[in-house]
Amino acid sequence: MYIGEFARLAGTTPKAIRLYEQMGLLPEPRRRGKYRVYRAEDLEWVGFIRQAQQLGCKLSELTPLLAGMTDMAQFPWQKVERLIADKLAQIGAEQARLQRQHQALTQCAALLQQHPCRTPLLQPD
Repeated sequence: MYIGEFARLAGTTPKAIRLYEQMGLLPEPRRRGKYRVYRAEDLEWVGFIRQAQQLGCKLSELTPLLAGMTDMAQFPWQKVERLIADKLAQIGAEQARLQRQHQALTQCAALLQQHPCRTPLLQPD
């Protein structure tokens, strides 16, 4: 299938497909004249790339995993598991940081509520 149909089936754009190829995330497609010809298996690659992006992975993080691969039999499961573990650790650290920030903001809001300037001035009778 050609790039337009391939991109449509993959749920992306031809521009994204070309970017994935340029970055080495997709195997070099066969050519029929000046047209790229994709295999149904290539849809799995794009599916993985898109899912990884939705889970917070950057394309630059995927490049070392997928560069040079030509078929799914070579898929680097252990490297992907390591990437997932690293992402989980990053998310855990970010959650802890956000929790500390939330606590600090809550304390700040409470202090602002008690600030002397917040009470009305006493009016003489």
